[in-house]
Amino acid sequence: MTLKDNIASIRGMHDITPANTLKWQRLENTLIETAKAFGYKEIRTPIVENSNLFKRSIGQETDIVNKEMYSFQDKNGDELTLRPEGTASCVRAMAQHSLLRSPGQKIWYLGPMFRHERPQRGRTRQFHQFGLETFGITQASIELELLSYCTLIWEKLGIADKVQLEIN
Repeated sequence: MTLKDNIASIRGMHDITPANTLKWQRLENTLIETAKAFGYKEIRTPIVENSNLFKRSIGQETDIVNKEMYSFQDKNGDELTLRPEGTASCVRAMAQHSLLRSPGQKIWYLGPMFRHERPQRGRTRQFHQFGLETFGITQASIELELLSYCTLIWEKLGIADKVQLEIN
């Protein structure tokens, strides 16, 4: 047996090798610098959260909660979960640190997320999510700002003619 036969990445979780890291860095830098230009500030949340956070925010009966979360019990018996998405952790952190008291909060986050999906083309069990969240902004103009952000990102990445926005 070779090292490759004995030790490999987990199915649905992939390495980002040096040949691809420059592409990732370009994408991340474009997302981050544009978010900053729009007045968004970064928040970093833990990769592991209390399982109830996702059961409450995503919904107890959803496929994500029932089938796709990487959940486990720690040594203290606490139910923990590798975050399956970023919004719930962002909202939890904003509330926990009393950041919702200030009107007009604009936050961005970036990081790995985990879902125990059946790996198929275009889906992986560990994926990276970038998100923009707004709090305390009730004007409809914030929706236009988010659409403008997307349009600008697509233009900066040179893909504006290859993507189409669909709103459901």
